[in-house]
Amino acid sequence: MKIYHYPSKAAAKRITTIVNRGLTFRKKDYQAVARILDDVRRNGDDAVIKYANRFDAPKLTVGSIKVTAREMQAAIKKLDRGFVRAMNRAALQIEAFHRQQVQPSWIDTQRSGTMLGQLVNPVDAAGVYVPGARGGKTPLISTVLMTAIPAKIAGVKNLVMVTPSTRAGGVNPHLLAAAKKVGIKDIYKVGSAWAIAALAYGTKTIPKVDVIAGPGNIYVTLAKKIVSGTVGIDMIAGPSEVLVIADHSATPEYAAADMLSQAEHDVLSSAILVTDSGRTAKAVAAEIDKQLASLSRQDIARESLKRFGAVFVVDDLEAAFGLANRIAPEHLELQINEPFDYLGWIRNAGAVFLGHYTPEPLGDYMAGPNHVLPTAGTARFASALSVDHFIKKTSIIHYSKKAFKKEAADVMRLAELEGLDAHVKSIKVRLKP
Repeated sequence: MKIYHYPSKAAAKRITTIVNRGLTFRKKDYQAVARILDDVRRNGDDAVIKYANRFDAPKLTVGSIKVTAREMQAAIKKLDRGFVRAMNRAALQIEAFHRQQVQPSWIDTQRSGTMLGQLVNPVDAAGVYVPGARGGKTPLISTVLMTAIPAKIAGVKNLVMVTPSTRAGGVNPHLLAAAKKVGIKDIYKVGSAWAIAALAYGTKTIPKVDVIAGPGNIYVTLAKKIVSGTVGIDMIAGPSEVLVIADHSATPEYAAADMLSQAEHDVLSSAILVTDSGRTAKAVAAEIDKQLASLSRQDIARESLKRFGAVFVVDDLEAAFGLANRIAPEHLELQINEPFDYLGWIRNAGAVFLGHYTPEPLGDYMAGPNHVLPTAGTARFASALSVDHFIKKTSIIHYSKKAFKKEAADVMRLAELEGLDAHVKSIKVRLKP
């Protein structure tokens, strides 16, 4: 890990490299995904099966694409008590957190003669995308919980899950258990861009939905980007990232482990340390080298750190938070004395982890807040996946005759300035004696 002093030309160049790694796509990838989407839109199940057979399961058919009740029952029998206990605790805490986000419909009658308000309704159907990490060998159970639970709390009645099948044409039993836990009954063994297309356009087998949520690789992300507008999506998410602000009180072993927990995701992931202590900077850099050697995914983590990792030494914590707000990280850890004193200094971050015993993996699995977070600097304007992503807000407007007449002249004046004669007439015809 190279150590940079900030501000400096070298640090500025490194920051630019990290920040700009984000959500850019090659033209050929965009065109390839667009062709897949169009193929599924035109040819439905035939196109979906064609791609699934080519890339995932050679023997998958339209008839076997949906997970059956028998498959679900067989999966449940394979679970150990430790997993069930952990899943149940995570689900309970995720649900408790997201229930705080529920918004009721409301009516306001404070202005005389008017009734204004907002209807809050869930979308009719939502699709949950769950990546098939390592051919289903490392099931992303947390993704099922984090995407489906907010949708259920919002009131979505029709919830569909898609996930790539294993080569044998199955689904990891832990994923099926998580789906059962959150009440997903319709599960389809398809992934990548063709799964997104099926959810967006609908096929004879896979129903069309209104919102698609869940992370994925570049092809999933591109597909979501292209279908956005046809359906709602949670966000355009890039590779994982963490920024750790540490002072002299930080434990180097902790900071290094937390940075590596993100670096192991992908070679495009980013892990950054910002500290006002030169001693801490050197100790964390040395600890990272030490811990890398024992990781099963050390090649990925090492490449990630080489390309998009950094240790920045700043003059003080004010500069540290200024840099963090500029980068707008997905995960921001405060491994400093009295972290709560600095909470108000944070403007741009997907999620904030306060204190030495609040590592990022707690947020991934157990704490309760959603782990589907804005990346690549989009925390400047975007938020974590929430109940809000699965609801619609409809405005309500009512005027009495008296209230209408009170505001009619002002409406007509504004419409006249915009050159909209029919708007003016719509008001004027109601003013006739």
